[in-house]
Order: sequence, then C-alpha cells, then structure tokens
Amino acid sequence: MPQSRPLADFLPTISIKAKDFAAEMTSVNVQTKDLQGEAAITREHVDNNAAVRKMLTERGIVPENLPPAEDVKKVERRLASEQKRLIKGKKREDK
Repeated sequence: MPQSRPLADFLPTISIKAKDFAAEMTSVNVQTKDLQGEAAITREHVDNNAAVRKMLTERGIVPENLPPAEDVKKVERRLASEQKRLIKGKKREDK
C-alpha cells in the first residue's frame, strides 16, 4: 500500500461492513434513545465500534491482521473498462 493513499482504499470488505454496521447501530440508537449533542452521539458511536470489534475478535477476526483488499482505484478502472467493452459490444449487436 502506498503511504500517500488513504487506508480506506484498501479495506477488506468485512472491515467496510463492520464500520457500516457500527454506523447503522449508532443511527438507530440516536433515534431510539433520543441522543442529543455531539458528545452523546460520539460516545454512542465509539461504543458501537468497540462492540463490533469485540464481536469480530471473539470470532477470530482481527481487523489489523487482515490482508489489504484490492486497490479501490484499480477496481474502479477495471469496472469502467468492462463497462465500455460491454457498451461497445451492445452497439455492435444493435447494428
């Protein structure tokens, strides 16, 4: 991983899903617990992230020990290239 690139560009899918899950837990709890103010919401978010991390590690998944995922930029380029190829193929079929 290049030092100049954000770590998030190389996060494994499970890490992305874990972060999303913790964020959704926060969103639900902010509403159901009627949390107000930055401090209360931040505390809730930190607690949810800690709970998700605890669950992962209890299941033998240690986020920092996971190998990096494929570079997001490479995936984006590949998808754009495949989309162009499909569009060209579709245009040929339509002729």
